[in-house]
Amino acid sequence: MNSSLANAQGEPELIARKDRKVIYITWDGFRWQEMFGGAQEILIAKDAGVADVDGVKRRYWRETDDERRETLLPFMWKTIAKRGQIFGDPSKNAAAKLENTHKFSYPGYSEMFCGFADDKGIDSNKKVPNPHVNVLEFLNRRPGFEQRVAAIATWDVFPSILNQQRSGVYVNAGIVPIPGDSLTDRERLLNEMISDTVVLWPDNQIDVITMQVAREYLLKHKPRVLFIGLGETDEWAHARRYDRYLHAANRADAFTAKLWELLQSLPEYKDQTSLVLACDHGRGNTIRDWTDHGAKIEGAEFIWSAVLGPDTPAMGVRSDVSATLSQIAATLATLVGEDFRAASPKSAAPLPDVISAPMAQ
Repeated sequence: MNSSLANAQGEPELIARKDRKVIYITWDGFRWQEMFGGAQEILIAKDAGVADVDGVKRRYWRETDDERRETLLPFMWKTIAKRGQIFGDPSKNAAAKLENTHKFSYPGYSEMFCGFADDKGIDSNKKVPNPHVNVLEFLNRRPGFEQRVAAIATWDVFPSILNQQRSGVYVNAGIVPIPGDSLTDRERLLNEMISDTVVLWPDNQIDVITMQVAREYLLKHKPRVLFIGLGETDEWAHARRYDRYLHAANRADAFTAKLWELLQSLPEYKDQTSLVLACDHGRGNTIRDWTDHGAKIEGAEFIWSAVLGPDTPAMGVRSDVSATLSQIAATLATLVGEDFRAASPKSAAPLPDVISAPMAQ
């Protein structure tokens, strides 16, 4: 990195970004194996819950890793990989890892939002308010960000993870309606769908509804920072349905592409918005344990992340660089010109080189 862009700790200097925004999307429990290699042949099988093996092969199987990943995740590999950065490819000497040892969701989300792992204090998925300040809470209290930070997610534990009561961040998570008296026609329709849709998982909304709720929130409230947590990749993996796991990832990629297209059509977001993607944990690597994660599952500590935006150099799949989930928090703040580590010194540094050059004050 150019020395003029780094401070004494080798971190990027903060840049004044009074108009910058960031959208952060997670694909819960989506493995690095499919991220970098597309559909895995050993799992396109009845033993992995695939109902139509030939159909899944026709849709997702190709001869090379590059072809398979682009088929499964076209926006990730045709847009983000060419115009942004992707972390976590072990074949490039660039594995990305969790710092927490639990390797499941609450500890993973706490690590990514708070910037450090707390193995003793955050050790379950129970709905216990997170004692640690998270980056959304920090930004929500900064000038220019007040009440312009929000989280829309499938999983109903996020109000606890983000400590909604203390942080003041708007959180809509789980199978809950959009609140308020002045709802748009589309919001009222979404509330009808939320009420009438068959519940697949009592603690998780389906991704398409969560994404549409997030879309309406963005159009109506114009947040500067928006987190969207998708969950079907994790749910279908736990159900041992590799076909539906692949379909969920393919849809998550399509949802992300549509959102990016929407952002570029809105003057207040076009060329002013960064997009960050990541997962909260990995999964096992065999036909026996690919469905699972946790402290005893070897390989579930490996993750991935991606960044696209006006201030991020187009470096593609990063090589010879290490990354951790804990770096997400400072990365989100840095992309909008804020220093999360000043408020939370325990937080990890931002992902390396996701910021290119200082902007004019």
